[in-house]
Amino acid sequence: MLDANLKNQLQTYLQNLKQPVELVVSADESPKSKELLALAQDIASLSSLVSVTEQSLSRTPAMQVTSIKGSDIRFAGLPMGHEFTSLVLALLHTGGHPIKLEAELIEQIRSLPGEYHFETFVSLSCQNCPDVVQALNMMAAINPRISNTMIDGALFQDEVEQRNIMAVPSVYLNGEPFSAGRISLKEILNKLDTNASARQAESLNQRKPYEVLVVGAGPAGASAAIYAARKGLRTGLLADKFGGQVSETVGIENFISVKATEGPKLVANLEEHVRDNEVDVMDNQKAVRLGSNGLYEVELENGAVLKSRTVLLATGARWREMNVPGEQEYRGRGVAYCPHCDGPLFKGKRVAVIGGGNSGIEAAIDLANIVEHVTVLEFDSKLRADDVLQRKAKSMGNITIITQAQTTEVLGDGSRVIGLNYTDRASGEQHNIALAGIFVQIGLVPNTEWLRGTVELTPRGEIIVDERGQTSLPGVFAAGDVTNSAYKQIIIAMGSGATASLGAFDYLIRHSEDESAAA
Repeated sequence: MLDANLKNQLQTYLQNLKQPVELVVSADESPKSKELLALAQDIASLSSLVSVTEQSLSRTPAMQVTSIKGSDIRFAGLPMGHEFTSLVLALLHTGGHPIKLEAELIEQIRSLPGEYHFETFVSLSCQNCPDVVQALNMMAAINPRISNTMIDGALFQDEVEQRNIMAVPSVYLNGEPFSAGRISLKEILNKLDTNASARQAESLNQRKPYEVLVVGAGPAGASAAIYAARKGLRTGLLADKFGGQVSETVGIENFISVKATEGPKLVANLEEHVRDNEVDVMDNQKAVRLGSNGLYEVELENGAVLKSRTVLLATGARWREMNVPGEQEYRGRGVAYCPHCDGPLFKGKRVAVIGGGNSGIEAAIDLANIVEHVTVLEFDSKLRADDVLQRKAKSMGNITIITQAQTTEVLGDGSRVIGLNYTDRASGEQHNIALAGIFVQIGLVPNTEWLRGTVELTPRGEIIVDERGQTSLPGVFAAGDVTNSAYKQIIIAMGSGATASLGAFDYLIRHSEDESAAA
């Protein structure tokens, strides 16, 4: 099942096992079952601490990773692709290898009262799913009253249909919907432990004022925090989640000096680099207001207030929505924004892609290999995607491209998408298309709603900055996709983060000099 290279790597990892791990495999005569059993046997051959038994589980094919402590981590389906790392970590954590979490988080997980049985529906091509699976698996490894089962939605289609799952990751707790989309370990704990948010707010309120407080942890925010810390400044990094849009990017081939990588890998490297420096990282936190009272104050959603001499805004952008009737009602029930994540759930069905730029045509090409048919709807009179992408799309037999098409309504049956309406902008005629899914790829919107009336913005909501990253407020800087930068690219965001951080450093020096002169 595993090639020689993977076996060598896995054998090295398994040397970290401290206690026996049992792999319980539920298999039948299906090809996937045979592959799963072969995978388990390959793993067992690499360590004397790993054993394999065959036993009927609630799903087949499936594999339970368990230990003498009774941990219950399961994989329903073949955990390869993006989920292979989840399997490796489950083996290590079940086998007693230390879990890289803060001691207080481990204790919080261990102290949770009650029983928690999670089921996490994924697609193996989803780059966000492993984060959720691994978070829940760590909880199961720490607390024997917690279990988690990863379920490959493409393999268990009947269950997906029965539960009306149309987006991944979709998490169920004790049989009831718990979350949809990416969710961090701390967010999971906040939902389970209702007092966690108040405790976090109390702790954050005790923080001393920073010299530089970075808001946002995408490429721009990470770069800014590293540059500030390396200048010896007391630096805080406030983040809803690490990575931003980059975490939802599959292939990256234009990051100079790195021929090819994936978004989640780049995000992991960014976070590791930040944490290697003296940066006070406060993740799973959302800023809601920027004010000043001698120092700048950033108020958080949980009520905490952080203070700093300078603030660097790097809150990035999110997917632009169509803003048509039915979009919000059927979001996650046929309306999707990540073709790599949710595409496999629409296998053999008809879908639409809204948008004819590079992201839209790339999505159409990817989806065409999975679904029955793709219809691309472009508002303009021509596609805006690169010629090479247009030629590829037009060469595929199951992609239809419609230009001058204005989507006017998402249609559904009350539980899922069944189609859409659009207007032909040239003729004014109304049209209907029967569909199972709609993938929206029409650009980005800057995350600046909380800053309106505070800093100067463009009509599109982007923060206006000068050549040093300075905003309209002295001592407040901005960088990355949230600004009026000409191009939205990872490498440009990183550069602008460095520029804004150096701008803040220069501001602090000059401001200090001005104060000394006045004294």
